[in-house]
Amino acid sequence: MIEMKGINKTYRVRRREAGLGNALKSLFAHDYTEVHALLNMSFSIPDGQIVGYIGPNGAGKSTTIKILSGILHPDAGACTVDGLVPWEDRKRHVARLGVVFGQRSQLWWDVPVMESFLLLRDIYRTPKEMFQGNLERLTDLLDLGDLLKTPARMLSLGQRMRCEIAAALLHSPKVLFLDEPTIGLDAVSKLKVREFILEQNRLCGTTVLLTTHDMQDIDALCSRVLLIGKGQLLLDGDTAQIRAMAGENLSTEESVADLYRRFGI
Repeated sequence: MIEMKGINKTYRVRRREAGLGNALKSLFAHDYTEVHALLNMSFSIPDGQIVGYIGPNGAGKSTTIKILSGILHPDAGACTVDGLVPWEDRKRHVARLGVVFGQRSQLWWDVPVMESFLLLRDIYRTPKEMFQGNLERLTDLLDLGDLLKTPARMLSLGQRMRCEIAAALLHSPKVLFLDEPTIGLDAVSKLKVREFILEQNRLCGTTVLLTTHDMQDIDALCSRVLLIGKGQLLLDGDTAQIRAMAGENLSTEESVADLYRRFGI
């Protein structure tokens, strides 16, 4: 169970006008603006559900994932993931958690992927039998094969993303956070990633929170959607409800833009 109750998070962002004079002034007088990333964010996700988390850039999606992962502390509110407060009991929390950030890598760049997997096995202290079983299953489902012998820097984006997802699941986490896992992937790679997420959820009952700008991901994977804008939860409904509001076609950018405009975001 994932629960957030009244979570607030504010950033202080330093601002200055362009130009040499303004740069010199900023050395002595700092101008800060407060950015409210999350405002009274509250929702709960039961075990085994795949939930889409959508909204425009800057809406607060990644901030939510970072708080749920224990990377950030909120300014106010309460949050638990599988009964643990993420930022207070991080070691136990991360042992039950898998996270994939589409634009960041957890693979070591210059060594074969398998070397990264073995290091992650040791970091998470995964039992050898569990690790080997998961490795064989993930290699088969994600078609990794010879990719395990290849340095991460030599992989295509789609190949690397499949390896990233495998790396996040080698220790059998109960919860999986996917932050734009299909960004930049071609159509074939996207289909493979989607098929795998559904299979992982079916076989292991993994709870999945998926943030994405690709509404085809939402349509293919999620039974429920959370819509966020300007740090606030604007809609919590099933995919059919979102599809109806977007004009029955979630795949077009125009429909998604119209959906956002309905909520003033």
